Amino acid sequence: MDRFFQQVYGGILAFAVGDALGVPVEFSSREERMRSPVTGMRAYGTHQQPAGTWSDDTSMTLCALESLSQSGITREAAPKDMMRRFCRWMREGYWTPYGEVFDIGGTTFTALQRYESGERAENCGGKGERDNGNGSLMRILPAALYLYRRVGPDFARQGESYEWIRRLSSLTHAHPISVMSCGFFCAIAGELLRGGDIRQAVDEGAEKARAFYGGNPETAPWLPLFIWLNGENLRSLSPQEVRGSGYVLDTLKASLWSLVTTSTLPDCLLRAVNLGEDTDTVAAVAGGLAGIVYGEEGVPAPWRKVLCKREEIRQLCVRFCENNPGIGRAPEEKKSY
Repeated sequence: MDRFFQQVYGGILAFAVGDALGVPVEFSSREERMRSPVTGMRAYGTHQQPAGTWSDDTSMTLCALESLSQSGITREAAPKDMMRRFCRWMREGYWTPYGEVFDIGGTTFTALQRYESGERAENCGGKGERDNGNGSLMRILPAALYLYRRVGPDFARQGESYEWIRRLSSLTHAHPISVMSCGFFCAIAGELLRGGDIRQAVDEGAEKARAFYGGNPETAPWLPLFIWLNGENLRSLSPQEVRGSGYVLDTLKASLWSLVTTSTLPDCLLRAVNLGEDTDTVAAVAGGLAGIVYGEEGVPAPWRKVLCKREEIRQLCVRFCENNPGIGRAPEEKKSY
C-alpha cells in the first residue's frame, strides 16, 4: 500500500475508533471521567450500544468520503450528492453500524429537512451564531483528503480550496465560525499529510488559513476567535483551560490540544474522551488527525478488532484512493490497491 492510502485509512479508522470510544460516555462530565476514566472500548452506557459502535460523526464522514470516492465526481456536484447521502443516512440508517440512527444534531436535522423541502444544498445550513455546533467540523476530514490529492499538497494556499470547504460546511453549518473552523482543520490536516513535526504542521496550517481568512472581509472580523491556534500555545494549556463541549471552537481546540500534548494515538484519543461532554465528536476529530500521523498500526489491535464494519470502512478508503490518484504523483503512488 502506498503512503497516501495508509494516511487515508489511518485517519478514517482512528476517527471511527475515537467516535466509538466516546459513544458510551457521551454527555458525561469531566468529574465523572476523572472518577472513572475511559481506558479502552466500553459497551452500552449513554446510548446503550455494543462496544465498537460509532455515531452520526462517522456515519456522515463515511457518506462524505463515499461521495468523493465516485469516479468523476466534481467539486460542483459533490455538495448535492453528499446531501442525498446524508438524508439517506437520516431516513434509512445508511452507513450506520446497525441500520439505525441513534444520534443526530439539531442543526444538522434542520438542514437536512430544508434540503428535503427543496432548498439548494449549499443554502441549507444554519447561519446564526447559535448554529455553531460541531456538526460540520466532525465530517470535514474527507474534504482535506480530497483537496490534498486533487488540488495538491499545498492546497491550503489556494482560495478555491477554502471556497469549497465553505460550501461543504454550509450544507449544515453556514456561520463563519463553523466555516473557518473547518478551514483551519483542513489546512492543518493538509500539513500533517505532508509529514513532519506535529506542532510545526499545526503552526503552518494555521498560518495558511489565517492568511486567507484575514484577507476576506466576510471572515476577517471573526479571526480573533482563533488567536489561540498555534502549537506552542496549545501545549501550554492546562486541562482546565480546555472544554470538550459541542461548540465548534471548543471541539477544534480540544482535539488539537489532545494531538499536540501526546505522542501516541491511544493517548491522544483517551485524552480527548476523558475531557467529558461531547466525548465522541472530540475524540473522532482528534482521531482523524492522529490517524494521519500514526496510521492503522497506531490503533491498538483490540480497538480495531471490535470496531463495527471495519472491513467496509477499509474498502471505502481503497475506493477513495483508487478514484483520486492525485496530480503530479510518482508512478508508485498511482497504483491500484
